[in-house]
Amino acid sequence: MHIRYAKVEDIETIQTIAKNTWPVAYAGILTNAQLAYMLELIYSTAALTHQLNDTAQRFILGIENDTAVGFASFSPVQNTSTFHINKLYVLPTHQGKNVGQQLLLFVEDAIRSEGAAIITLNVNRNNSAIYFYEKMGYYIDCEEDINIGNGFFMNDYVMKKSISTTTKSIDAFV
Repeated sequence: MHIRYAKVEDIETIQTIAKNTWPVAYAGILTNAQLAYMLELIYSTAALTHQLNDTAQRFILGIENDTAVGFASFSPVQNTSTFHINKLYVLPTHQGKNVGQQLLLFVEDAIRSEGAAIITLNVNRNNSAIYFYEKMGYYIDCEEDINIGNGFFMNDYVMKKSISTTTKSIDAFV
């Protein structure tokens, strides 16, 4: 698999992965109304254009056989040595094939080279992805309920991991 940074031209690809992943990832967790609201809020063309152009958020794409099969985004937490993983999604057809692991390791290596000491992420408290993150060395730090508007909340765990100063090679992924 090849991993590269995403550009504005990749918005449609990111949207396609999200639209194919979210209904599976959040089945039985989010209502259809909340799912539709959040996809529009986070993955509309305007929202993604803003995230890619006007924030410190960086997106990466996992490419296999010239097809994007997953993505992640991450950003620094202002005035700290902490970074936050904002998104990490892999197409259901490619889950269990180490795509998520490779995306996560790419992010960790990228931020380690920028002096990160800690990496955090939010995961829905009912999402089985918690076990994946725990296998990758993350632990539950706290619970967080985020009002996202329209009467909806994200009921998350904040997970955390210390980043070692030992740098792994990301050359295998680029």
